[in-house]
Amino acid sequence: MAEFIKIKSGDGFEFAAYHGAPVGKRRGGVIVIQEIFGIDQYVKADVERWAALGFEAVAPSMYDRIEPGFSSGHDEAGMARAFAVVRQAKPEDALADIAATIATLKDKGPVFIVGYCYGGTMVWQAAGRLEGLAAGSSYYGGGVAGAADLTPKCPVICHLGRKDGHIPADEVKAKLNAEQPQVPVYIYENSGHGFNNDGRPDSDPDDARLARERTLALFEANGAL
Repeated sequence: MAEFIKIKSGDGFEFAAYHGAPVGKRRGGVIVIQEIFGIDQYVKADVERWAALGFEAVAPSMYDRIEPGFSSGHDEAGMARAFAVVRQAKPEDALADIAATIATLKDKGPVFIVGYCYGGTMVWQAAGRLEGLAAGSSYYGGGVAGAADLTPKCPVICHLGRKDGHIPADEVKAKLNAEQPQVPVYIYENSGHGFNNDGRPDSDPDDARLARERTLALFEANGAL
């Protein structure tokens, strides 16, 4: 059963996080970083999916410093609300809160990170700037290509949708291949943006399944028990 917990950041700020206890033997910790829409049903489903695989999964509420408990729909009005909030989010605060989440997990085993959209960008930033991560999986992060010169401190893989109208998959892959040739970049031909979200129009079930399999294999190759 997943539930919200509280985590204290390095500056004393306390934020909420959706926490899923591992089912069966604990294999490690997985930090799940949200899309721009906050801790919505898709983030909760992902936390619960990882927990069912034996990981202690934690999704920090990345906008609590701006609007505690924020969550919006994926319709036009929800996107407008989400963009208004994300514009106020400071990257240094986000990294501080991710670092605090790492700290809550690191004494119990390896810590992995996965993120989507905004979260995909933050996975890249966390992997390049923070200590304590064993591996990271970045899904359709719009800010990854612009930070391609930031070398990850742990193994990272990237996932992009061929039909993503926001992110030019081939351009991003070429940029990363040039700057960080050690980072695998996978393009999913039948999917658009947000394809990890089951039931979304731009989500192909086979693509979503393959990306999850690759992410799990990455974590297993880097310390998942």
